[in-house]
Amino acid sequence: MLAIERRNAILAKLATDGKVIVSDLSEEFNVTEETIRRDLEKLDKEGLAKKTYGGAIVSETHGQDLPFNVRKRVNANLKEIIAQKIADLISDGDSIILDASTTAICVTKYIKNKENITLLTNSVEILLDLADKSGWNILSTGGSLKNGSLALVGASAEKMIRSYHVDIAVCSSKGIDMRMGISDSNEKDAQIKEAIFSAADKKILAIDSTKFDKRSFIRVGDIRDIDIIVTNEKPSDEWIEFLAKNQVELIY
Repeated sequence: MLAIERRNAILAKLATDGKVIVSDLSEEFNVTEETIRRDLEKLDKEGLAKKTYGGAIVSETHGQDLPFNVRKRVNANLKEIIAQKIADLISDGDSIILDASTTAICVTKYIKNKENITLLTNSVEILLDLADKSGWNILSTGGSLKNGSLALVGASAEKMIRSYHVDIAVCSSKGIDMRMGISDSNEKDAQIKEAIFSAADKKILAIDSTKFDKRSFIRVGDIRDIDIIVTNEKPSDEWIEFLAKNQVELIY
């Protein structure tokens, strides 16, 4: 395994577990503890992890996103579950917007059997994945390629999104909190998500169970403005009551 592959695997474990231990990583990757410490030091310098005694924890650096190829590996099984449920909400002939989240990318896999779909996205990966799809009208937002990801962002992407009106929008977020609402890790992504939701009749938030009661850096919007939240398992009774009170449909 290359060093960069090992560090990406460490980041995926951090994103899932919240912390890692040097001795455990040394055994798992069959390298010395000193090698692991160097990996953690590099991740710390890049703002992707916070080195601690004997290991590391998730970095709280504001606006810092995990690399795209790492995010794809985090809670991948949960994203598949959520994507299948969202696919059931999309019908032949629908117009949809998908954001550049890894969950939205999963959704495309389960809707390829649908017919006459109009799809707008800021995800380069989704555009590549659907490049040979016939019978669909596929639109790109344009915009600037976000560093370290396959997402198109910026004023031109946002303007393109706001010029359309669609049946369904699907976005994810880094967290939802009863007081803060929906939040994400950086301003550019938050602006795109807000624009996507504003362009749709039906607004779907795709969020795995680890994101409940989490706050990220930038607020995207109110939970009550969402029509449906799709997650992988039943949330707490408090959340069920809160969503019902705000007339948000919950699918799990």
